Amino acid sequence: MKTRATPLNPQNRFQPIVTDRQYDDGWYQDPADDTCPDSLATEVVDEQVRTIISRNQSPDVPFDQSINPYRGCEHACIYCFARPTHAYWDMSPGLDFETRLIAKPNAAEQLRRELDKPGYRVSPIALGVNTDAYQPVEKHREITRDVLKVLVEYRHPVSIITKGALILRDLDLLSELAHQGLCSVRVSLTTLDNTLKRQMEPRTAAPATRLKVIRELAAAGVPTGIILGPVIPFINDHEIESILGVAAEAGAERASWIMLRLPLELDELFQDWLQRHFPDRASHVMNRMRDLRGGKSYDAQFGRRMTGTGPYADLVRQRFAKRARQLGLNLHQAEPLRSDLFRRPAGEQIGLF
Repeated sequence: MKTRATPLNPQNRFQPIVTDRQYDDGWYQDPADDTCPDSLATEVVDEQVRTIISRNQSPDVPFDQSINPYRGCEHACIYCFARPTHAYWDMSPGLDFETRLIAKPNAAEQLRRELDKPGYRVSPIALGVNTDAYQPVEKHREITRDVLKVLVEYRHPVSIITKGALILRDLDLLSELAHQGLCSVRVSLTTLDNTLKRQMEPRTAAPATRLKVIRELAAAGVPTGIILGPVIPFINDHEIESILGVAAEAGAERASWIMLRLPLELDELFQDWLQRHFPDRASHVMNRMRDLRGGKSYDAQFGRRMTGTGPYADLVRQRFAKRARQLGLNLHQAEPLRSDLFRRPAGEQIGLF
């Protein structure tokens, strides 16, 4: 599939009937047969949501509130931990996750309702965690921008994680929030190799473009850092020091890392990707992944699911910390986002009468 990370569409785990697609009857072998296209267009359907703020109590996640303007992600990162969530909507975590998206056009309206509730307690909202808020469909839907406008109006703290250059479109809103201590951005930077980027993150911004994003955000006064995630053994782990170096040069103030995670259907999808792009080292990668996860492909236990355990995990941690220290990254505590400026504009106006 051109510009897609996987051609697979495995059954999601909630479907009671499983279709065996392994048998080859020759039906799609004719190259002139247009019923087997080499690319698929993205389909988007709308969902009128009744709630927009998701909450979690995970002890190893640095936020308790998040907003995802979209379900599914056109960026098509093969390693995305959010792929299995597409099964909740009766779709496959494979190709469906990349091509069949759900947009939330009333997100800003619903956010306003939730912020207006008397019992609402202010804490930073993480924007675009499960799927990227600045994926390509946002260019014309502008749901993320509408959400940011509400956050500006209410003076609400927000943190953003993205690998999309489209975030620069909203620099006016982000800089306004940042100047009040209400915004921070982390750019996901996984490789400096354009070929590897195209293989594992087909529709994301190029590495050079992401560095440009860091530079422009930093120049506008927006606290900016990177997430080197995921670190994939024998695929991009050799780039740790170089990625940190160019990120710091571009203006990043902070950096963190996450080890590759393979929950549920993602295990099958990632191993298929390995066999197609790196058959010479596929078994080596998976053996190291099992070393990290106590003999399994994945361990979901809090505290170690993001990093793994054992000598290799310790080595990555030490390499990352040493280079970050040399570059002056992470010198201060995580950028504090203010919560004391929150206001309800509509309520203030009503109070005048």
